[in-house]
Amino acid sequence: MKNEWILDVLADLEAFARQNGLPALARQLGDTRLLAVLELTPDGNHDADGGEQRARIGTGADSQGLGKRV
Repeated sequence: MKNEWILDVLADLEAFARQNGLPALARQLGDTRLLAVLELTPDGNHDADGGEQRARIGTGADSQGLGKRV
């Protein structure tokens, strides 16, 4: 995975949010990191804008919570 650095950046941002009393942001960044792993996986089975993952894990503009079953 040549773009693995982005996972480290997201982890650092998540840690910062937790340490500074931003729990909702920390949760969102954790979910974002999981989505990044899915999209960076070579056999991730997704289209260019990640639509397949969005459908599978319930993300997107109209989703009220990541990680919920769809």
